Amino acid sequence: MSPAPDLFRCLADPTRRAIFERLCRDGEQPVTLITAAAGVSQPAVSKHLGQLKAVGLVADRQTGRQTYYSPRPAALASITDWTHEMAGFWAARMDRLDDLLSRMDQ
Repeated sequence: MSPAPDLFRCLADPTRRAIFERLCRDGEQPVTLITAAAGVSQPAVSKHLGQLKAVGLVADRQTGRQTYYSPRPAALASITDWTHEMAGFWAARMDRLDDLLSRMDQ
């Protein structure tokens, strides 16, 4: 099972990745605080948050005029599962290569 390409594409952007990592580390935050830490304009932050939301990495909630964003790290499950699967695949390949090289040395 391969993770959704959109998830990789979304996290490939360093600004989006930094926003997501900060939310994971610090928890729910209002857009104003996210913008202050992001180093880019508020419209750019809103666009990044929209893309993170589209792939399920963040959720938002409105309180009055303020929008708060929280991380949804469970959305990374497909990547985690895939990397575990690939690690097992490559470990088995390397074991077979090691066996082959050992036989060739004899």
